[in-house]
Amino acid sequence: MIALALFSLWIVFNGKLTWEVVLFGLVISLGLAWFVRRFVATRLTAAVQWRMVRHFPGYLRYAWLLIKEITLANFAVMRLILTDSHVVVPKLAIFKTRLETRAARVVLADCITLTPGTITVNLNGDEYLVHCLDEDFEEGLINSEFEKRLKAKEDLWQREVSA
Repeated sequence: MIALALFSLWIVFNGKLTWEVVLFGLVISLGLAWFVRRFVATRLTAAVQWRMVRHFPGYLRYAWLLIKEITLANFAVMRLILTDSHVVVPKLAIFKTRLETRAARVVLADCITLTPGTITVNLNGDEYLVHCLDEDFEEGLINSEFEKRLKAKEDLWQREVSA
């Protein structure tokens, strides 16, 4: 699976399709996949890779949500900058998450930082410290759609591990 993904990226990024490109890409992809499985991600078995492929549509939906939220936040920040009617009041917001795994918490912190108008300053256990460009932006932090979807994925991961 890793080799197929790497080979696909090689073909897309190369821009042309010749026998040399295909052959070289195939050799490099297989070599990198072997190296990753052997030295980097030793627990990345074929079963784990297949599980990742099955969940790929869910990851795409999450990426779509992130793009949508980034776009909406861009408009909110532009509205804040371009209108004089609102006084900007920055705020440091503290909130706790229901997420249990470190990976899910880090993904949530990254999504908050990628969204314009908010920056994750600190992540300590289940507690986030987020700088909001305006105090109105704090509303979207607690029980956000990001957190709900990550919680659902986290529950799915835990069910699969225990099965």
